[in-house]
Amino acid sequence: MPRPANAKSCGLFIFSAMTATFHPAAAPTAQNLSTAQVLEQLHALLQPLGPVAEQETLSLTDALDRVLAESVICPVNVPPHDNSAMDGYAFASAEPSSPKGGPQRLHVMGTVLAGTPWTQAIGPGECVKIMTGAVMPAGLDTVVPHEQVTACGEEIEFDTGSLKPGANRRLCGEDLRQGEAALPAGQRLTPAALGLLASLGLGQVTVRRRLRVAYFSTGDELLSPGAEPREGAIYDSNRFSLQGLLRRMGAHVLDLGSVPDEPAALEERLREAATLADVVMTSGGISAGEADHTRAMLQRLGTVQFWRVAMRPGRPLAVGLLAPATLALNPVAEKFTEKSAFNPIPDSASSSDKQSISMASKRPAVLLGLPGNPVAAMVSFLMFVRPSLAFLAGERASPATMLQALSSERLRKREGRTEYLRGVLTLNEQAQATVRTTGPQGSALLSSMVDANCIIVLDDARGDVQPGEYVHILPMHGLI
Repeated sequence: MPRPANAKSCGLFIFSAMTATFHPAAAPTAQNLSTAQVLEQLHALLQPLGPVAEQETLSLTDALDRVLAESVICPVNVPPHDNSAMDGYAFASAEPSSPKGGPQRLHVMGTVLAGTPWTQAIGPGECVKIMTGAVMPAGLDTVVPHEQVTACGEEIEFDTGSLKPGANRRLCGEDLRQGEAALPAGQRLTPAALGLLASLGLGQVTVRRRLRVAYFSTGDELLSPGAEPREGAIYDSNRFSLQGLLRRMGAHVLDLGSVPDEPAALEERLREAATLADVVMTSGGISAGEADHTRAMLQRLGTVQFWRVAMRPGRPLAVGLLAPATLALNPVAEKFTEKSAFNPIPDSASSSDKQSISMASKRPAVLLGLPGNPVAAMVSFLMFVRPSLAFLAGERASPATMLQALSSERLRKREGRTEYLRGVLTLNEQAQATVRTTGPQGSALLSSMVDANCIIVLDDARGDVQPGEYVHILPMHGLI
């Protein structure tokens, strides 16, 4: 059995923020770009544009999954004082009467509760009963847990041999010290980060505004869920899976429905989307079919690069910028009163929403056109769209780390392209991580994404995989 290679970072990139200007990258010449080349091209395209600049101040209750606009500096020490890490008895480990080991007997002077500091002096041979989180009385440095103590009236007895000086005591500033950075700019506010901010006594936080992403599907064959079936038609799944991924990232999603394969309708919807959003995302219509008008329309309306990616599932990927001058339409204010079936902005939209839309219309809209097959669209999103949106949102995101697992089956693989297989990760009897596919890997089999808990990543240089060989995996948790 081969030895595992070191775990490595997936090719999901991180950008550095730059001033937002319109400098499109040169169009790639390769017919089938590697996934690494696509990431490089995305980097070149988006870095000059930079993250959205607008900020707002929110209460912690409303700030979950938002991105910090500026670093948070500790206004206080955390914890603000030495305190007990558990219920027990606090005493001075260095007092002359303390033995170096063996039993010790101390007189209990009283009880210290959390939130009520002890003000009396504690002499040799004395201690206090103390609760978790209570301030350590002056001169005391060690806590013996109550379950290790034998009570004898107003005295306790315990063995000091298992206790080190300072045991079970939390030091002032042990977690965070006043004046140091608690959270960096670009931090996504997870539940733990919100708790940390609360521990600093902060009730509000300044964040970047949410990235506005307009999405629509394309195709004459698409039906909205709930519509009557008709021959040759399918229900639009991409609209819901991709919008779900967008919402998981904290984006403000503008649902523009679906568009038939008609150039005029497509052009109108693209112009509408680019006026409203920072990012326009579509699915379908970018391959080489006669009815695939999206690619031609995008090339007409903006500076758009169309890439064929050496990957499976998925191959076509349209990426570019839709310049504001090209897409100037009616005044933005009219969008708040327009009564169209796909209008995402209610009449009661707040002034901050109106302002963010106005600001968005002054910079190029990023165009991300994904394949129409459901699995191909989701995989393209996870590999390319997700890190792009994280950068545009101002997030200080780390590359996803790929793990390794033993393949429990033979995997056929063509060299020269990266393949992403839907997998199920488990532990075998030897507690080794093993992975198998979910079964057939067709790009239209959305059930395989439901069954999977990881993505098996086979890079372009790799050939067939034999049972027992190591493969790289990306756990779904953290991606979705």
